[in-house]
Amino acid sequence: MSPSPAELPAEPLLTVSAVSRSFGDHQVLRAVDLSVARGEVVAIIGASGSGKTTLLRSLNGLETPDAGVVSIGEVAVDFGVLGAAKPAAAERQRAALRDRSAMVFQHYHLFPHRTVLQNITEGPIVVQKRPREEAEREALELLKRVGLADRADAYPHELSGGQQQRVGIVRALALKPELLLFDEPTSALDPELVGEVLLLMRDLAAEGWTMVVVTHELQFAREVATQVAFLDAGSVLEIGPPAQVLGEPREERTRQFVRRLTHPL
Repeated sequence: MSPSPAELPAEPLLTVSAVSRSFGDHQVLRAVDLSVARGEVVAIIGASGSGKTTLLRSLNGLETPDAGVVSIGEVAVDFGVLGAAKPAAAERQRAALRDRSAMVFQHYHLFPHRTVLQNITEGPIVVQKRPREEAEREALELLKRVGLADRADAYPHELSGGQQQRVGIVRALALKPELLLFDEPTSALDPELVGEVLLLMRDLAAEGWTMVVVTHELQFAREVATQVAFLDAGSVLEIGPPAQVLGEPREERTRQFVRRLTHPL
């Protein structure tokens, strides 16, 4: 008997195969494998220097691994081959990954001399060549959704950190990506502002967005993630459901890390 659709494994949107990256003699990523199905939220945790951000930046070509393959949907980039390609051809392949994904940065990375609306519409208008009227209309709808409709003409320095990060998320959503990438999106925020950003991310997860989130917020990972991946010294030491990785880790190194974050001295 053939399995029903509900019993079939979800099709991966993101596949990472044997991705490695070194800086000089220091190997930051060691043959990392990862698979993320459509609609999944994968939280990547690990100590500082474990390779989390390098891995995340490799997923959309902001970082160029030395070897390995990253696939998003129908786009597959073999970074081992890419190293021998001509610069223009290599950049086209990296750009193909960015066409399918969008990054939310730790420190917002908003253009300080442009308004909120201009920050959001830059990508759709300049990169995706969409009509300005359409891009601005959709940007205003997104701002309304996150409670910032009245800040469209404000400049970044006029916003709180939490508001700037929500603008950063809207900027990513405006690109209509298949995959959202978050690089510790709350680590630069004051504690009282963390909640408003996490709440928005919970809403996105509930809507079915596929997300890879580098985070130190273990409670968010427990409640929202479908998988948690623990990186240690550039390798995925453990990956699985939050209840397993955060509640009953198999590896001693994972247990030490979770214990330290859960019960800091």
